Amino acid sequence: MAEQRIVSLIASATEIVAALGFEEQLVGRSHECDFPAAVAEVPVCSSSKVDAGASSRLIDNQVRSLVAEALSVYRVDVELLDQLAPTHIITQSQCEVCAVSLADVQRAVCELVNSQPHVVALEPMALGDVWRDIAAVANALGTPERGESLVGELTTRLDAIRTQAETCSTRPSIACIEWIDPLMHAENWLPELVAIAGGTVMMGEAGRHSGYFNIEQLEAGDPDVVAIMPCGFDIARSIDELPALTERPQWRRLSAVRSGRVFVTDGNQYFNRPGPRLVESAEILAELLHPEAFDFGHQGAGWVRWRN
Repeated sequence: MAEQRIVSLIASATEIVAALGFEEQLVGRSHECDFPAAVAEVPVCSSSKVDAGASSRLIDNQVRSLVAEALSVYRVDVELLDQLAPTHIITQSQCEVCAVSLADVQRAVCELVNSQPHVVALEPMALGDVWRDIAAVANALGTPERGESLVGELTTRLDAIRTQAETCSTRPSIACIEWIDPLMHAENWLPELVAIAGGTVMMGEAGRHSGYFNIEQLEAGDPDVVAIMPCGFDIARSIDELPALTERPQWRRLSAVRSGRVFVTDGNQYFNRPGPRLVESAEILAELLHPEAFDFGHQGAGWVRWRN
């Protein structure tokens, strides 16, 4: 097989490339790619125009402003890409907020005179799309059998969770909060993961972009469980942002709050990344929904219980 030089401009794709056995062929990554840990040594080819240290409300305002002006939320380092001479660039066309867009990459590639890389654009809206994206990356890298093997392994693990969850006597309702201020509920692949883990989403449909909702809708839905999973935030950052939600009077009236079933998860590492670790995301959901039946050891790193 000829030498392949891969640039991944989306964190989930970096994880897919590594899971397929091509980690050593990664020559460039996005500023958000941080797993596996060894990719920290790979050159960074993008940056964000948004101040990630701002509050949730200000981040949302910045993103909305850039998108409204038809501007990208990210920058691509075209000169570095040219120096890296990639044979493949992997990006996405699903969300202009989540990672470097296909349009940005196409503009950059037009300036890549030497290597003329093959651009692989992923579009994960639901679980089935994630499996297709894994196959697409494997095919592009000339190893379709690796894609088939990885998808088979991941779906087998999910089937095992589903089978065990079906033995549980209840299917608790859960609100999966993807952004705190303003409130957004997680859609895309999350409703499918919740169903596999033995729960019911309070709102949202598989295969759709995550949507805004309000505190009154959260109170009316009154879920059994609340899972906080802001896009791009780890547990500590999410806890810092929580007062924007927890200081509202409706919050204290929620059944999940009164019963101690509010959990803060590492949305950045798990739920927001449509790649191999969505299986771990399902495991986390199973632990939150059915602690009597599941213990994969994710407490502390993947999730913590919110304390009043």
